[in-house]
Amino acid sequence: MTEKIRIGIVGHGNLGRGVEVALTHCPDMELVGIFTRREPSGITPVGEAVSVYSLDSIDDFRDAIDVLILCGGSKDDLPRQSPALAARFNIVDSYDTHNKIPEFYAAVDAAASSAERTAVIAVGWDPGMFSINRLYGEAILPEGETYSFWGKGLSQGHSDAVRRVPGVKAGVQYTIPSEKAIARVRDGEQPALSTRDKHVRECFVVLEEGADAEAVKQAIVTMPDYFADYDTIVNFVSREELQRDHSAMPHGGFVIHCAQSASGVKQVMEFSLKLDSNPQFTASVMVAYARAAYRLHCAKEYGARTVFDIAPGLLSPKSPAQLRKELL
Repeated sequence: MTEKIRIGIVGHGNLGRGVEVALTHCPDMELVGIFTRREPSGITPVGEAVSVYSLDSIDDFRDAIDVLILCGGSKDDLPRQSPALAARFNIVDSYDTHNKIPEFYAAVDAAASSAERTAVIAVGWDPGMFSINRLYGEAILPEGETYSFWGKGLSQGHSDAVRRVPGVKAGVQYTIPSEKAIARVRDGEQPALSTRDKHVRECFVVLEEGADAEAVKQAIVTMPDYFADYDTIVNFVSREELQRDHSAMPHGGFVIHCAQSASGVKQVMEFSLKLDSNPQFTASVMVAYARAAYRLHCAKEYGARTVFDIAPGLLSPKSPAQLRKELL
């Protein structure tokens, strides 16, 4: 084992910068460098002494990096990058297209297993922390219903998907939960709620010059996996308005499990997050799971893993004895 866990960051958008910040709070880790598809000289790291390299040079660092943290988008980047890089490095990613996770897992698992590498996929707060709490609710109180509500907040993955629509120059997307639906669930009512009953999605979009606004709107509201199943509002704004009113990145939400442990005995389990910075929190979760990925690899546990497969103690820099004494 090395003295410190050596980390590489792939991509330097909001999430990559968040990983940089998170690593400053982890004395058991060190940042080897940032790897980018852009011109490295155009990247400004958060840290003054951080090196930036072309992603094309990544193979030169196979013996210098213990875990790569992948900070690309789920729509186009990670489906290509995660399997490719898992064949050469231990990785952690934040893939968040929920209904495609099984096939994504299979692709990454095949690459990592054959290369004797460890890959932790779909890490963040949802999927991630919310996923764990859904599992806890259903395992502890199996005769019940689990509900996930997101927001109000800015979604990184959905915002990335909006920005990739032809004709979009810039944009963000907010997820807005139904307060009425949340109240019914907290009351233990166990209502049958459709996707549209629980959330609205609202987009703020800056158009490219000459772009067809109606075509852009239709491309967004009909996008499968992201917007097609929701009531989606698309607002067209100026670049100045977007920067003035939508530069912050708050988010959060709730996982609520409602059940009866006996006739007439209601039990409600709830986990919630209120985040000033969605990317910084997601990055912090990824960094903790990078520690777990390193430990699993040292134990020769190869292949893909999700948050369901990893013991909580592996996330902490503290020893098992410390955890038993201080937190149990």
